Amino acid sequence: MELVRTKKPCLFKAQPLEDTEDIKSLRDVLMTKILENPVAYLQQTGMSLFEFIQVFWNEASEDTFQPNWHIELLCKELEALAYQVGDQKPKLHDLLINIPPGTTKTITCSIMFPVWCWTRWHWMRFITCSYSGTLALESALKSRDIIRSDKFKTLYPELGIKEDSDIKSNYRIYKEEQVYEGQRPRINYGGNRYSTSVGGTLTGFHGHIIIVDDPLNPSQAASEIELQKANYWIERTLSTRKTDKRVTPTVLVMQRLHQNDPSGYLLAKKKKNIKHICLPGEIREYREQLQPPELAKFYKNNLLDAVRINWDVLRELETDLGQYGYAGQIGQNPVPPGGGMFKVDNFFVFESIPSSNPIVHEVRYWDKAGTADGGAYTVGVKMARLRDGKFIVTDVKRGQWAAEKREIIIKNTAEMDGRNCLVGLEQEPGSGGKESAEATVRNLAGFRVEVERPTGDKVFRADPYSVQVNYGNVYILRGEWNKAFIEEYRFFPFGTYKDQVDAGSGAFNRLVNKKIARRLV
Repeated sequence: MELVRTKKPCLFKAQPLEDTEDIKSLRDVLMTKILENPVAYLQQTGMSLFEFIQVFWNEASEDTFQPNWHIELLCKELEALAYQVGDQKPKLHDLLINIPPGTTKTITCSIMFPVWCWTRWHWMRFITCSYSGTLALESALKSRDIIRSDKFKTLYPELGIKEDSDIKSNYRIYKEEQVYEGQRPRINYGGNRYSTSVGGTLTGFHGHIIIVDDPLNPSQAASEIELQKANYWIERTLSTRKTDKRVTPTVLVMQRLHQNDPSGYLLAKKKKNIKHICLPGEIREYREQLQPPELAKFYKNNLLDAVRINWDVLRELETDLGQYGYAGQIGQNPVPPGGGMFKVDNFFVFESIPSSNPIVHEVRYWDKAGTADGGAYTVGVKMARLRDGKFIVTDVKRGQWAAEKREIIIKNTAEMDGRNCLVGLEQEPGSGGKESAEATVRNLAGFRVEVERPTGDKVFRADPYSVQVNYGNVYILRGEWNKAFIEEYRFFPFGTYKDQVDAGSGAFNRLVNKKIARRLV
């Protein structure tokens, strides 16, 4: 990576170039010298953001710094925006960055970048936000820790935090300037950092640069209400908090979580003043998502960062996140899996449960969506976890029954399953669903019953379960129900019925005691 200056010294252009081994060696030597004596280096020239991150890394993280080309690329893009603001010139563009979690994006964009800017333009004001106020404050506190550190005071003794404004969510920078030799320096009060959550109040605050770091978490992305709330707030509220709309850029950095998440929402509007940098964790399957495409030459073995996220790590993440979560958070392609979500050929049918691999836990999970009038089915899938950690579907009850007959069948089935088998119930939305679930709980007095009100659509809920099926970790006990069960899975999510998949994913998630959505840090 190289930084290319234009004729105007305030502008920087991020231009990725192939690094030879000699260039890499020279850079390593230079960085070693900077780290050994940053004061001497700073007296000769100012630090780039990438150098600044390495010098102050230990003030923000307990981990060892792992350089990678993508960090330097992001630094150059951020520098370009900052120099435009520093010269009070019209912004180049807003910056949209899609990148997997665990790639130093928060430290680069939300922690180090504002502090680096203050070393050049102490007057800059920042608004920073995240999906939760706690996360936004954490980044703000780490930035403050850098400014308070002995290393920072040595390198930038003229900068500090105004004492009477030193609060977590909003602190102000000052700069001492020596006007006359021998006299006390003049205190010039400068910019500030205001931190809030997406949807939080911003009344009275304006920023020269706005940074949005992860506006949604995965569980929020499963809710249409939360998606609409985040998109509305970013476009309607945050856009009014700019010091100068012609100059102030917005930096949105996030992993993709939904087709209509803030990234998808902004891209769909096809605004010309947005620069999109999309860096999938791997491009073996997700090369089409890479933006700009010429960055492919920096991927080693099709990996964005072979140290942080190698293929072994990615395999574990796919199992943990499911296909949907993996495609979004790693591949930056949050499209629900199409036909073939379940590779049904990987179901292995047993005649009986192997004595060498006994049952550890079992659950019967009911989806009560069916009625006697047709349409959907009521389904109860019985699934067990085996001693080796794999799973087996041992029985399926399925029918279109009136409410009274359905409750009789559910109770008779519970008695046949035995009291060691947990009964799981999916509560349908609305007051009717709540009353129906309460009626079933009363009907099953004496049995272990757990009621669940799941969020997200059926595809999202089935995602972790589908990964285990596709890896051959879910067996089937032979029975008359096998054919209908397998055919529904074969065509999910585009088949006519989804109830057996929904009940199966409910049973699976109860057995692993797993939350449907997880966020990586």
